[in-house]
Amino acid sequence: MESATKKAVLNRLKSALGHMNGILQMVEEDRYCIEVIKQIQAVEAALARTSQLILDDHLHSCLITAVRGDDPSERERALREISEVFNKQDR
Repeated sequence: MESATKKAVLNRLKSALGHMNGILQMVEEDRYCIEVIKQIQAVEAALARTSQLILDDHLHSCLITAVRGDDPSERERALREISEVFNKQDR
């Protein structure tokens, strides 16, 4: 993973973790349900953006390397991995 991407991913994950700890505390304190839901949605959005950063890095490094390579089975494997990731998101 590219250094700048790794730093951005780690920062987003740490932020999401902080929000998750806040959500736990909110539930323990019986905070208003809508406030809890809004915080959960914020964490989901942060994780989705983090996933997008990692995928973008993967597409521009690992996938390109596989597609440009001479091994057809490696190209197929790399493309199948990407397809499987998106198929899981649709479920």
